[in-house]
Amino acid sequence: MAERYPGGSDPNAETLLLGVIDGGPSTRAPGVGAAVDPPAPLGGGRHRRRPGSGDGGGGGTGTGTGTGGGAARAGLVMAAGTVLSRVTGMLRTVLIVAALGTAGAADAYNVANTIPNMLFTLLAGGALNAVFVPRMIRAMRDEGEGEAYANRLLTLTVLVLGVVTVLAWLAAPQLIRLTGGQLADGEAGRGYASAVTFARYCLPQIFFYGVFTVVGQILNARGRFGSMMWTPVLNNVVVIATFALFIGCTHDAGAQGLSAAQIRLLGIGTTLGIVVQAACLFPYLRASGLRVRLRFDWRGSGLRQDARLARWTLLFALVNQIGYTVVVNLTVAAGSAAERAGAAGGAGYTPYGNAQTLWILPQSVITVSLMTALFPRMCRAVADHRPEELREQLSRSLRLSGVAIVPAAFGLLCFGPQLTELMFRHGETGSADVTVMARVLAGFSLGLIPFSAQYVLLRGFYAMEDTRTPFLAAVWIAGANAGLSGAAYLLLPAAWAVVGMALAYTLAYTIGLAVTARRLRRRLRGATGRSTARTYGRLIAAGAVAGAAGVAASRPLGAVGEGSALAAVQLGLGGVVMAVAFVGVGRLLRIDEVAAVVGALRGRMRVRLAG
Repeated sequence: MAERYPGGSDPNAETLLLGVIDGGPSTRAPGVGAAVDPPAPLGGGRHRRRPGSGDGGGGGTGTGTGTGGGAARAGLVMAAGTVLSRVTGMLRTVLIVAALGTAGAADAYNVANTIPNMLFTLLAGGALNAVFVPRMIRAMRDEGEGEAYANRLLTLTVLVLGVVTVLAWLAAPQLIRLTGGQLADGEAGRGYASAVTFARYCLPQIFFYGVFTVVGQILNARGRFGSMMWTPVLNNVVVIATFALFIGCTHDAGAQGLSAAQIRLLGIGTTLGIVVQAACLFPYLRASGLRVRLRFDWRGSGLRQDARLARWTLLFALVNQIGYTVVVNLTVAAGSAAERAGAAGGAGYTPYGNAQTLWILPQSVITVSLMTALFPRMCRAVADHRPEELREQLSRSLRLSGVAIVPAAFGLLCFGPQLTELMFRHGETGSADVTVMARVLAGFSLGLIPFSAQYVLLRGFYAMEDTRTPFLAAVWIAGANAGLSGAAYLLLPAAWAVVGMALAYTLAYTIGLAVTARRLRRRLRGATGRSTARTYGRLIAAGAVAGAAGVAASRPLGAVGEGSALAAVQLGLGGVVMAVAFVGVGRLLRIDEVAAVVGALRGRMRVRLAG
């Protein structure tokens, strides 16, 4: 779902985190070369590897994370691509909101454009990343085996998702009713009809999501990290051009509804972005030396056993998508109820999704990029019988990513009104719409901490090829999220229901993190959970103090007036004060990770100034 979570950050922050991790000898990946006998999963897990599946560290097709310099370079390339992708993605989101507003046509477009991603994630996305990628990394030790496995997987993906895409296209009306049934309650069902037409144009994205994911992960397994992070920029550019053309040719679309030609323009332009994103990976694939060809010799290739292992991942995705479908329906229903009640500002799925887009930015740039670079190391640690290295990598990843994630969460909480004003108050979006999004963002804000930590811990289970435990955690999270969101819909006023649903998301991931951490401690005996929890406690204390200082510094400017320019000044002043306060309090509380990152940043600045 990367295209739904645009954002931006400094790529050097990613490199610094990787550099700190690489600073200790216990976290370096072993030298490439001799194969090792594969162990059973750590901690007596249920799943066993195939005999003869060795470490994927050699053969000249490594991941590029075997040394400190390689990891840092890989992190820099990925983070730079992620930054530009998220920045252009944010511009894309701003244009969509400016063009369509936060209700009516916006809900029809956003619900329809969400369905392809939901179906892809349900059917293949999680399994490809969590099951087949570790297998491919091991297969890449042997150039012939790695190429054969990659081509078989690509062939299978193309066939399965091709059939799924056709079936989904035929079932577009039913899919819209399933995910956004309340759209049919609008005037003459206009919202429902528009959503179905949008879905017809958007559903082919399922096929191209699959191609992009498989080809991108093949490139990652062969040490070509950057392309998968950079090509989404082209997707965003295509969609930005589409909506810029729409805005230039259209007036009062939110009030008058969308014509067939306008829907066609937006639908084709949105899907064309995904097509370009997938197609642009193939030149990189050819440059990597892999010969692409269809292979149907699946018997005896190990794909059947991989598919059996993937069943828990598919169930994981199913549970998540069921929960998400419930929430989408509830947000659409809340928006319709708020509109009938005469509430000011859109209060349905679109403000919920836009606030979540803004909320996920730090996770997208820091945690995802960091774990993409480190996940192959975790797989190798398991293959080499080194559970202590896996424990150490998980612990350090949690603590170092927390240095960025915790203050970011408090920043979103404290400066949500300024962020939403600056980003979304354009075109069809008014002050009331921005106010609703700021409230929803506040509900999400602190949930970034357990969400990011949960993401890191699940990588540990996937490295051990345990897909059952993530499924069980997903049951807790999806159940809690759906139940608490339902309670918010029933108990809160219509205009506040989506705010309650955002808070429900935060509480659900807090519950899920507790369940996951407990199971991981049992699996990795001797895991340093208490020291990590103490570090997070100090980080949260520092974040709270820093957030209060930032608000105190910027609040007097609120009396001057309102508008995007003033919001930018408040955000800049408050952000600087908050950053300085966070570093100062972090040092007072003796948070080693804060001092390490600040020291590394100073060192890099001195080198640049000297050079």
